Order: sequence, then C-alpha cells, then structure tokens
Amino acid sequence: MSYNYFMYTLVYSINNDKNPETVYINLTNACSNSCIFCLRNQKDDVCGAEMWHDDNYTLEDIIKQFKAFSAVKNVVFCGYGEPFLKKDMMKSFCQYLRKNYPNIKIRVNTNGHANAIYKSNILKEFKGLLDEVSVSLNSDNADEYINICNPKIENAYEEVKRFIKTCSDAGIKTTASVVTGFDNREINTENCQKIAESLGANFRIREFIINGY
Repeated sequence: MSYNYFMYTLVYSINNDKNPETVYINLTNACSNSCIFCLRNQKDDVCGAEMWHDDNYTLEDIIKQFKAFSAVKNVVFCGYGEPFLKKDMMKSFCQYLRKNYPNIKIRVNTNGHANAIYKSNILKEFKGLLDEVSVSLNSDNADEYINICNPKIENAYEEVKRFIKTCSDAGIKTTASVVTGFDNREINTENCQKIAESLGANFRIREFIINGY
C-alpha cells in the first residue's frame, strides 16, 4: 500500500492530542516479525492517524510534522514497523533532537532483531542518543515466541534476549515487555519477568487492546 508522503503519518500522538507530552515516530511499515497481536493486522490507523506508507520521505518531512506539536517531552520511535530497519533515518532525527531539543527523552520500541539483521552492535551508533529501549520479549521460550511473532530471522528468541542484555550493558534504561490478553493465550509472565531481570532489564506487561489505544 502506497501513499503520497504529505498524506501519511510520520509523527502522531495518542487521541490526536495537539499538545502532547509524548509523540510517536512512524518510520516504516517494514518488520522482521509478523506478530499475531499486532495492531496493523486489525486496522489502518492509530486514533485516526493513517499509518501505512512506502518510506518515501525525508528527514525534513519528519521535522515538519514534529514541529506541528508543542511542549513535547518524550519522543518514541514506534509505528507499524520495526524502527531500527530505518536506523540511519532514526539516528539523524535523534541527532536533530539532541541538538535542538536537548531535554527531550528519546525511546525506541523494538522487536530486538537489529543486531542480528545488521550483524553488528548497532547501539554503538546510538551512543548518547537513546535514553530508553523497550524490547518485545513476548514469551518465556523460543517455540512460543515463534508461534506468536512469526520471525523472519533465525534464532530470533535468543537474538532478542541477547539484544536486551546488550542494551542493558550499554547503560541504556531497558524494558522487556510481553503482550497478554490475546488469542486466549496464557503467557507465563512470571518466567518472562525472571528472564528480563536476569538480562538486566525492567519488565512490563502490555494488555492487548483490540483497537490499540
């Protein structure tokens, strides 16, 4: 699905708040997972913001949409795809924020596949740019992870855990998350929390919401 970049959404807020503390950056629709609970499988928008696009945009387009909001305190890279698949664009916008809005906190919500995909520690490129990383753990075992997330990379579950540890070791505030309440599935959240903490991360349970927000 392809849209003119003046029509689709690169920067959005929850409930279309015009003066939000937090805005979200929708860098890409590409993803190395196809999670069965993903909002993109249910609808084309978030709170009315059209999320599908073809990556045909520039840094200036992101900045223009970002400047439409005021009093922003937090920027979160989170949309209908995996943000690190556009890591150069993400890095450029982080650098812009650090230079022009040094007090803004920057977080990325990620599936944790980036290091495996790029075959390097991409966090070295983001030194001083990211305040927090939220990684989707989604299960306490590899078989269930594959069933839930349908990953396109090999050894995905171990790669996710390795990425969580790498983020934590880099001194970045790291949270491992799981989604519960979908598909009548029982997730062993106690085991997931133990795994998260063993990797040096905080733990968060995200309750599945049919419409996303």
